[in-house]
Amino acid sequence: MSGETVLDRAAASDRAERVPTDWRGDAMKRRIARRYAAERRFRLWGMAAVLVSAGFLAFLLISMMGNGLRGFTQTEVAVPIDFPRSPALIDPAVLATNPEQALASANLPAVLEQATREAFGLPETQILSPNAVLTLRKAIISDPTILQRKATVNLPASTGLDVAMKSDGTPADEALVAKLGDAGALSTAFNIGFLTGSDGTDPTMVGIWGALKGSLITMVITLALSFPIGVFAALYLEEYAPRNRWTDLIEVSINNLAAVPSIIFGLLGLAIFLNVMHLPRSAPLVGGMTLALMTMPVIVIAGRNAIKAVPPSIRDAALGIGASPVQVVFHHVLPLALPGILTGTIIGMARALGETAPLLMIGMRAFVSQPPGGFTDPATVLPVQIFLWSDEVGRGFIEKTSAAIIVLLAFLLTMNSIAIFLRNKFEKKW
Repeated sequence: MSGETVLDRAAASDRAERVPTDWRGDAMKRRIARRYAAERRFRLWGMAAVLVSAGFLAFLLISMMGNGLRGFTQTEVAVPIDFPRSPALIDPAVLATNPEQALASANLPAVLEQATREAFGLPETQILSPNAVLTLRKAIISDPTILQRKATVNLPASTGLDVAMKSDGTPADEALVAKLGDAGALSTAFNIGFLTGSDGTDPTMVGIWGALKGSLITMVITLALSFPIGVFAALYLEEYAPRNRWTDLIEVSINNLAAVPSIIFGLLGLAIFLNVMHLPRSAPLVGGMTLALMTMPVIVIAGRNAIKAVPPSIRDAALGIGASPVQVVFHHVLPLALPGILTGTIIGMARALGETAPLLMIGMRAFVSQPPGGFTDPATVLPVQIFLWSDEVGRGFIEKTSAAIIVLLAFLLTMNSIAIFLRNKFEKKW
């Protein structure tokens, strides 16, 4: 009797304390205004974060474009050459049958020296790049008739002249640019040699093709090793491996390997591939194997998550119609998980493409003047080439470094675009 009295009193007290919410009252309006203000602040903070990130990206792109676009151009000097009066030693009969042999001993440097002194009163080395001889050889091969007359040939300018033409050079080079400019002898053209050449000691002669080819071969080896091994490891761990402490230990180890600094993998590659297996130093084969070690944990983790995301009903349905476990995995689970696996592969390959530290450890920082012809030839890669050029003191290498970064970004975007296209092509929704 006393209990019922207490409950009745408590219920009566609650009814007395409960006051209907006044949605139009001042207190409620202030609460709603505070909530809306908090939401607006959250949006502003998010927008500010996006703008700051976009600002840094824009600064990077503008800075790279401002310096790098000049690296794709080359200052040229129009040099009039009187070939019949020049000291050229060219046999017309040999030139017609074997032009390379005829021009190999044609004394073309003396031809250029005489031409620049007669035209500008200056030595050839002060005006022209060492690459000018090769350009003159190409001009003679393309049109042998110029040997019978006086012709004007556009030849690459020297480094000092090129820098003074594009930006701030030394006072002597600036004065020379003004003199040649008044004579109408200077022009700017697209530097095709930057895309087709290899490393060199003169900024006007360097090219990016050797490093680009080395990166391409290294990425092929990295993908060929890391993708199948990573996918099969993910399939085994997710579909077949027993659940015990050893499996847990392997999973923890793979997760930790994905976060290990890249230089550790370089030390591992140096110890195993070079010191134990005695594979060739500075070769794309060793670089690709080292980067594959670094990329595999990322592919395994992404692959396991993608396989785990396949609905169990797909497996049950396949087993229900008589498919074997192997058929279930390779005919249903793996195709459906492939888009997620490709996403992890994109992340891993993008990281591998931009890595420098592990490749420095295996000797891929050597001076390589020729593009690699195979997997075991000496080679370098784009990030290492950029690192080497950025360490050069010559001003002409500044724009070449920025231009190489633009090529690296374009290469990275191309690889990612191909991978995203393949991911979207194989993507299936259920």
